[in-house]
Amino acid sequence: MSRLPISVFIIAVDEADRIARTITSVRDWVDEVLVIDSGSTDDTVKVSEAVGARVIYNPWPGYGQQKRFGEQQCKNNWLINLDADEVISPLLAKEIQNIFSSGTPAHQGYTMNIMEIFPGETRPSFFAHRVNAIRLYDRRFARFHNSTVHDTVHMEKGTAGACANIIEHYSSRGFTHSVAKINRYSSMQAENMLKKQGASPHFLLLRLLVEFPFGFLKAYILRGYCLKGAYGFINSMNYGFSRFIRIAKYWEGLRTSSRS
Repeated sequence: MSRLPISVFIIAVDEADRIARTITSVRDWVDEVLVIDSGSTDDTVKVSEAVGARVIYNPWPGYGQQKRFGEQQCKNNWLINLDADEVISPLLAKEIQNIFSSGTPAHQGYTMNIMEIFPGETRPSFFAHRVNAIRLYDRRFARFHNSTVHDTVHMEKGTAGACANIIEHYSSRGFTHSVAKINRYSSMQAENMLKKQGASPHFLLLRLLVEFPFGFLKAYILRGYCLKGAYGFINSMNYGFSRFIRIAKYWEGLRTSSRS
């Protein structure tokens, strides 16, 4: 199989248990795979190198900044970004190869559906939560947003096409991992909101009342978690709590700063 002129880059920390699956989903048909490690204490570096990736260390600066650093380390202009818990499906791999089969792709970026797979599942369910985002792009036309919290590719010029097949997203190792992830990410969100200082404490108190139930209903009904039994109910509760705790941390930060 000929390799495409694509660099794949993956940001990671302590992902030894699952990053090999991510790398092996692309290594045989792209030019290079890079892992940007921000200080793993497990075997992430060893595992990544063993399955064919080049590892570069960079201290953690924030999501957008780390992905921008990754963009700069790649030797090709065409890039695919993956998280360490994501896998390019075989059908998507074939679709990407077809995009390059005639030489220069028709568009300068391509969106992909990133579909959630719960622990114990081998494929996403029909109603699985999905995020549509640009993950294949020419860095001369698009870049990651320079944000500590958000990691979104923005087209600066050119056009974006759409891939029909999916990235498989194994987002959770289990409830302990999910809660730790919620705590870490909500703190970063609160810090980001504190920098903007856009809301009044009274408005935040109103949001504290509604964030949890609205978040729960969004996950349970709109994301179809109601079809996943007890597991879906628990994950809906977790999602509602994640929405609540980020506002609570923001409120606490405003309260603390006003007293200092």
